[in-house]
Amino acid sequence: MSAFSAVDVITAKRDGGALSDDAITWMLDAYMKGDVADEQMSSLLMAIFFNGLDPRELLTWTDRMIASGERLDLKGLSRPTVDKHSTGGVGDKISLILAPLVASCGAAVPQLSGRGLGHTGGTLDKLESIPGWRAFLTNDEIREQLESVGAVICAAGQGLAPVDRRLYALRDVTGTVESIPLISSSIMSKKIAEGTNALVLDVKVGRGAFIKTLERARQLAQTMVSLGTEHDVATVAQLTMMNQPLGRAVGNALEVTESVDVLRGGGPRDVRDLTIGLARVMLDLVGIDVDPESKLDDGSAYALYRTMIEAQGGDPDATLAVGVCKDVFLSPSDGILQSVDALSVGVAAWRLGAGRARKEDPVSAGAGVLCLAREGDFVEAGQPLFELFADDEEHLARGRDAIAGAVSLGEEPVPHEPLLLETISK
Repeated sequence: MSAFSAVDVITAKRDGGALSDDAITWMLDAYMKGDVADEQMSSLLMAIFFNGLDPRELLTWTDRMIASGERLDLKGLSRPTVDKHSTGGVGDKISLILAPLVASCGAAVPQLSGRGLGHTGGTLDKLESIPGWRAFLTNDEIREQLESVGAVICAAGQGLAPVDRRLYALRDVTGTVESIPLISSSIMSKKIAEGTNALVLDVKVGRGAFIKTLERARQLAQTMVSLGTEHDVATVAQLTMMNQPLGRAVGNALEVTESVDVLRGGGPRDVRDLTIGLARVMLDLVGIDVDPESKLDDGSAYALYRTMIEAQGGDPDATLAVGVCKDVFLSPSDGILQSVDALSVGVAAWRLGAGRARKEDPVSAGAGVLCLAREGDFVEAGQPLFELFADDEEHLARGRDAIAGAVSLGEEPVPHEPLLLETISK
């Protein structure tokens, strides 16, 4: 007979109590064995949503999530390992540029990534718009590519923190996603199990981000940095603004094309600046004294990107898909763009076909939005503000409806909004 019961654990947390390490261990292990039902775990997640986890509880919860599966062993590589994780935004294609850039400076970057859901895009969806590119690699293939190329962007293996997959599915349908302890343990259990030496977190804040306020973003960042540090992963978080889309392109193949522009020394200034800033933090964490900007400008990062894509079966010279149905959204009047709402643009790209409502939904490679103006720009009536791309007229109409509320115009100058808000380290 067990010393615990699911009802007792749920009740203790429901009433605001702290769970013992043994209770947490038993609950998660029993859930994985099938001895705790989904509805019971859902009740515990709701109790945690309202009452939280203290630092000791959160550390134990995360430890048990890591222990539920395998750990990727990256010891013995000739390069130090460092990764980056973003909490998700609109037009956030930074990983596609950052992984080869940091690798071209001498680090190994094991970028285990995911797919998009709702208005935020997924790195794997973007790269799968490249013909032949494959997301799923074995652990041996990951190690071999890190050693030979220096960077890999691929799907996290099924064996890494498998309890997280089950918990996330429950959170998604029970209204418990927006819990800082549950978000933190979900992200960090996978990143710690990944085996990297160092980690930089890009925590997005604002209208197009999952976290809307600076206060909550700061709390999430501090929690994740503490978890990384407790597990001997050198961890730094940057809080970055996500009120308007990052760059011009929002959509899978569109974002790959923009990423290549940046890797070849061009591209939008905000994408380039954020990538270089994150790269400098990553390199500093692993003690590499190389200026990443020089690797963008001399072609080294682009060359490594091509090698990384080819190593995973992709053709870096392939022509990428573009939606055959196109429309242009025009400015309704003269004025200064007061806002270009990232959430509205992200929803438009989703409705055009670039995103999914459920994890199993397909996505369109060629659907998306090109943003032709930025906040603070003066625009004239009839000036193109967005180009919309879709695979059929039905999706194009949905995207057109969603983009209509993305901009606001006025007469007042718009103050410049900094991209980097704060840096948080232990």
